[in-house]
Amino acid sequence: MLSEAVPKNEAGFWKKLRSGLGKTRSRLAEGVGNLLLGEREIDESVLEELETSLLLTDVGIDATASIMDALSESVKRRELNNTAALHAALGVLLKARLAPLQKAFTVDTSRRPFVVFFVGVNGVGKTTTIGKLAKTLKSQGLSVLLAAGDTFRAAAVEQLQAWGERNDVVVIAQQQGADSASVVYDGVQAAKARNVDVVLADTAGRLQAKVNLMEELKKIRRVVARLDPTAPHEVLLVLDAGVGQNALSQVREFDAAIEVSGFVITKLDGSAKAGVLFAIAEQLRRARQEKPVYFVGIGEGLDDLRPFEADAFVDALLATD
Repeated sequence: MLSEAVPKNEAGFWKKLRSGLGKTRSRLAEGVGNLLLGEREIDESVLEELETSLLLTDVGIDATASIMDALSESVKRRELNNTAALHAALGVLLKARLAPLQKAFTVDTSRRPFVVFFVGVNGVGKTTTIGKLAKTLKSQGLSVLLAAGDTFRAAAVEQLQAWGERNDVVVIAQQQGADSASVVYDGVQAAKARNVDVVLADTAGRLQAKVNLMEELKKIRRVVARLDPTAPHEVLLVLDAGVGQNALSQVREFDAAIEVSGFVITKLDGSAKAGVLFAIAEQLRRARQEKPVYFVGIGEGLDDLRPFEADAFVDALLATD
């Protein structure tokens, strides 16, 4: 197994993550920030302010209710005697909620090629994510091939080819409108012939109707399975943090169609709805599913795709300085 590891500049990453979560943190500030004012006694109004703030950042009804129940219970047991203690307890609780989402992305080099599908609706950043991950994997010494399976979106093929040129990796592509399953099949077949370590396959984000998109994804899986019954080895759902609660329905629909194995959360920089990660964690917990958030996108730069770290995310979200 080869673990995904990105060279870390912790100070720079903290600064960028904190900045990226600025809008979400500002929306939280009215309730969460007030917890630090004067270490006042916890009363009903304090808890109501906090609950409202969580809902406003798209933490979601279920996750918010679960978090508030745990905090309220601690207050009743007199384990928390002022708002500063409540703020600290909130941080611990939020980190615990996100901890199950943290897992390193790994490439099993015994499964050559290791096939990764990228799925998601148009505009979430699938193609950009593929380009960034290709750079990361190449820096680890892995050979990478890209399959331009999003043949329905104008310029998607050209965009992926540009990433291929930038990273010096092979891109398997056909003309716009070509059969997506055929392109991905060709990509996996080419990778087998060239003994390539990893195939990163882009897929369509939109067809004439939602049902057509899901059927197309199922078809891609079936076709690739002819070459390798164990493929794809990862199916990564790319989600735009800015869509908030709509992300939950995307998780359900794509998982039902193609069995999502993990997530990439993009566009955290500028989103006021980054609390949706807690909603996703709660939905998975209730369904007793383990699906990690492998990466978060905090900018447009080549190095702005980073492994998800639960503690760093919560610390940046609750930062007060």
